[in-house]
Formats: sequence, C-alpha cells, structure tokens
Amino acid sequence: MTTGNRSAFTLFQMLLLVAILVILLALLLPALVGMRQAAARTRSQNNLRQLMIGAHNYNDVYNLLPPGLDDKHFSAASKLLPFVAQQSVFNNIDFKKSIADKANARMRQLVIKTFLSPQDPISIVKPEWGATNYLFNDQLFFPDLKMSIIEVAKGDGTSFTLAIGETLKGDGKTQAMDIRRQYVLLKKEDLKNTGPDTGVKYFKDDKNIAGDRCASWMDGRFLQGSFNGRLRPNDERPDVSCGGISGVSALRSFEKHVLVGMCDCSVRTVSNAISHKTWKAAMTPKGGEVLGNDW
Repeated sequence: MTTGNRSAFTLFQMLLLVAILVILLALLLPALVGMRQAAARTRSQNNLRQLMIGAHNYNDVYNLLPPGLDDKHFSAASKLLPFVAQQSVFNNIDFKKSIADKANARMRQLVIKTFLSPQDPISIVKPEWGATNYLFNDQLFFPDLKMSIIEVAKGDGTSFTLAIGETLKGDGKTQAMDIRRQYVLLKKEDLKNTGPDTGVKYFKDDKNIAGDRCASWMDGRFLQGSFNGRLRPNDERPDVSCGGISGVSALRSFEKHVLVGMCDCSVRTVSNAISHKTWKAAMTPKGGEVLGNDW
C-alpha cells in the first residue's frame, strides 16, 4: 500500500502569508477609518439640515423662529421637537415648569439621536440629562428677539447667515484639561468685563472650570443650547459662560474645520482659518456685512 505525499505550508510560507495579511490590513485600515469618518460627517450634516428644516416649519406656523431661551430655561431645540418627529416628547414636557422640575425628569433624560453628532465619542455628559452637539446662534434664537426667516432674507440673506453649529460636548471634568471639553464659568455680573481673552488666565490657573458643556438639549442657556461665535472655530482660547446668560464661545471639533447649518437649510464646512471678520459677518443676520473670500 502506497501513501501519497500531502502538500502542506512550510513555516516560511506561513510567515509570508501572515506578513501579506498584515500589510493588506495596514493598507485597508486608513480607508476604513476614513469611510467611518465620512459616514459620521454625513449623519451630522443630515442632523443639521433636519434641525434647520424644522426651524423653517416652526417659522411657517408661528411667523417667527423659536426663542433660544425662555423664562423656564427651555431651549430652541425643545420648541422644535414637533418639527423633528418628536411630537410625543413635546407633549410630555411641562413647559410651565422649569427644565429642572421633577415633572420633566423623564423627558429630560431622553437621548434624541437628531441632537447628537456621531463624530463625538462622548454621548452623555450627565446621567440625568440627554445631551446635544448642536448650539443655536443666539443672534437669531434669543429671548424676546422675535426674529423671522423673512427678516433674515431681507437682511444679510439666508444663504449668508449661520443658524446652528456642531460642537463637542463636555466630559464632566472640572479640571482644565482640554478647551474642547471644558470652559470657564463666571457669574452673570462678570459679563460686562468679559472679552475674548478673559478665560485664558482662568484656564491656565485651573480656576472656575466647568465640564458640562452641551449637557442638555432641553437647556437653552449659554453653552448648553446657544453660542455667540465671539471666538473663531476651534480658537485656542477657552470659552467663557457668565452665569449661562452669555459670554464668549467657539464651535469645537477634532478637525481643522467645523460644520454649520445656514438659514437656507444648507450645511457648510467652515475652516479654522476663517478670518474673524468673515466669521462675525456670518453670525449676524442683519449686520449688512459682506462675507469674505474665505467663506
């Protein structure tokens, strides 16, 4: 009886195969990462577009854009719930009571995907609050401002006025570790003396640091539901909130750009290198400025 020789991989062939697989994986990994990032960016762009379409529909009903902050601290996002397929959530919120009232505890805990960017790995800042990644321009969405889309169109134009911006959330830490996650929290009385450089020394000295940025989609206070863009995108200086009333702020990301939603429902990618003049012009709805070539 004869036995045939069976072919088998030699040790060298096995090592060669493993080496080829490692090389292929190294070549494919950046492409896979790039695809995931592109998909996350597309989803965030869709969120911004959906929020702006919701704002337009709200405007069609009430002839005004929603207020960014009311006397119970509710945000523009809260008022847009029926217009972004969240009517049941809206119906279960007691808008006559504070956002912190126990009557609103169940709703404020809800995580709403439309308010979250998949580009941010942090999903929750505080366990009792549903977070957000989208802040509303407080020159459009502001208490008693009573701004409408028609006024914006007659002013600087809907294509040239920024409405909503994507930003990173806080990480809950109260140490000065990352200006993309933490900010400086001062009293509302400090607002009159607060400027673009105010937060630098506080951050350097690790004083008055807060990490609850964008902790709640229900909260319309400064750096929770609104921003003013007094700092350019990803500015090296930290944001400052004066008692949640106002302050100085930038949009934050891991990239060399940020995503913004315009009043015409388009979504743009804005470079960190944009000039302060152009950025300021895009933030104002009726300032009469002309956007620069860097827009």
